[in-house]
Amino acid sequence: MADKNRRGEDAADDHLDDEALDEAAEKDSDVDDEEEPVSRGGTATRARPKAESADSKSKARTEGGRVGIFGRIVRFVREVVAELRKVIWPTRKELLTYTAVVVVFVSVMLAIVAGLDFAFAKGVLWVFGNPS
Repeated sequence: MADKNRRGEDAADDHLDDEALDEAAEKDSDVDDEEEPVSRGGTATRARPKAESADSKSKARTEGGRVGIFGRIVRFVREVVAELRKVIWPTRKELLTYTAVVVVFVSVMLAIVAGLDFAFAKGVLWVFGNPS
């Protein structure tokens, strides 16, 4: 029964992916068929579509309008929240383990650097003599 539910979810996901592909295909339909490569593989030498006319650019700008500074800030915050929801947060045990690993690593590196600093300081004093 769990497999049936899972298959149903996959079918729904596939349906959503198909819709996204259809929308992308509609957006790319502006490009002439002659300019598109024959194969579907990604080629580095794909022909670029012809430049849009100035009339279509001004039309797109007036449809979207200009967004003010506060609108851009709100959009940024919404996108940040959306990205943070995608993050896989560690459990408390994992967090403590990762923290311990970082603290131990930093301590070892601190000891190595402090030891080298002490050794080089003694070496410089030995080579150039102690001024006191």
